[in-house]
This record gives sequence, C-alpha cells and structure tokens, in this order.
Amino acid sequence: MSVRASRTALIGSALVATVALAGCETMGSVATAPRQFAVLETDTTGATTTNIASLTEVVQRNPNDAAAYNTRGAAYARAGQFSEAIADFTKAVQIDPNSGSAYNNRALALRQTGRNDAALQDFGKAINADPNYGPAYIGRANVLRAQGDLDGALADLNVAIRLMPESAEAYHARGLVRQKQGQNTQAIADFDAAIDRNPFVSAPYAARGQSLIATNQYDKAIEDYNAALNVNNKDATSWAYRGLAYEKSNRRKEALENYQRAAGIDPNNPVAKQGLGRVQGGVGSLFN
Repeated sequence: MSVRASRTALIGSALVATVALAGCETMGSVATAPRQFAVLETDTTGATTTNIASLTEVVQRNPNDAAAYNTRGAAYARAGQFSEAIADFTKAVQIDPNSGSAYNNRALALRQTGRNDAALQDFGKAINADPNYGPAYIGRANVLRAQGDLDGALADLNVAIRLMPESAEAYHARGLVRQKQGQNTQAIADFDAAIDRNPFVSAPYAARGQSLIATNQYDKAIEDYNAALNVNNKDATSWAYRGLAYEKSNRRKEALENYQRAAGIDPNNPVAKQGLGRVQGGVGSLFN
C-alpha cells in the first residue's frame, strides 16, 4: 500500500474510531450524564504530540493533499486542540470538497466546541458528498436528538444501521432516541444489539439500565449498572440509577449506599439528591 493510500485509509477511522459510542448521551427523565459526543481521550504519554509533529512533516511535504490535513486534524482533535483540528479539516474540504470524512470530522470537532448548528450543516455536507457515509448519519442524528427532532434522528439512524449493520454506536444512538420517545422495549432491543457488538464500553449498559428501570426490571437494571460501573466506577449517574433500582426493589440500605457514592462524585446529581431525600426520610418513600 502506498503512503498516500495508507493515509487515506486512516481518514474514515482516525477521528471516528476515537468517538466509539460518541454522540450517545444517556437519556433519562433527568439529563445528568456528561457530554459523550466526540469525546477524545486526553493523551498523557506525549505520543500525540510526537504524532502531530510527524504528521506536520507530511503536510509540509504534501501541501495539496486533503488526506494529510484530515489525518493531522484527527490527531489535533485527540489532543483536545479543536481550533487547530477545525482549521485542518477546513483545509481538507477546501482541497477536496467531496471528502465526506473531512466534513464529518469537522462536524464532530464543532460539536465538541458547542457549535451544534454548524456541526449539523457539516454532517449534511458529508452526506451530500457521500450518501453512503454512515458515520455522518449517526452524527447528524445525535444533533437532531439533542435538538428534539426525534423523528429526524430516527430516520437517520435507520439509514446508518442499514449502511453499518455492525455499528454498536448506531444501535446505541437509536436506542437513546427510542428511550426518549418512551419506547423502552424497543430501546432495550437496540441497547442489546449495541452491547452484542461492543461489550467493552459502559454507556449502553447504563442506558439500558434506565429503560429496564422504566419497565420495572430492577434486578436486570442492577446487573447493567454493575457492568457499567465495572468499566467506569467514577460515573455518578450510574451509581445514582443503580441506587434508584435498589430503592424501587425496596433495598433501601443498598440504595442509600449508591446514592451516597453518586453524591460523593457529583454533589449536584439530581437523581442522587432526590434519592437521598427519600431514603433518609426527607420527602417520603418512593412508593407513597
């Protein structure tokens, strides 16, 4: 494979792969989860800096190569340097206006900086450039869901799943839409599919747990939060909802312990605050 071909092969995955189940904020009656779209883990090893330096050399040698800018932009994004990333993705689309991946990557970086409307436009441009580019449908769906357009989000995710039937992210995102629509049985099926495809991330377990609570399947919900917390035991939302599942199954001691753990991580977590008030006798029982 040529150097250019190798760089090009990275484009579709360089930023998108770091997103994993990105764009998939857990939805509940209370929005307590941190943003999980385009979340790029901070590199503390120095490897990203070294990689950016080498990619800069590639850009300097190939100043008219959209792939070089796109790949360096992804490295900037992983380093949390979103302004630099957006500049590189912009250069990439100027060189190659038909690069769906560059538009998609810029959209993800724009979302990370809170510019959802601009991101929505870029996801649309990615789809116009390449109607078969599945990640752009997922990205656009996540913005539409955040803006309350659930029907539009569902339509995009149906397309994404048709194009990418093995995408855990697509099923997770569709589950969140269905959960927000109150279709918890269908949401659970989608979270099942996401977990089948990628069982090593916490988000779909936590999301499925909320739908299991909504359908009175408390023991199964507790199992899901066990799995979620096994992956990330600093997630206040999972501690809080596991507390809620314990409380609803009348295990108040366990509920109290979980609410306290959640509050210790995030004192403002509303599920934990409300739960502590109930189990400590502040506002009465959940069953009153």
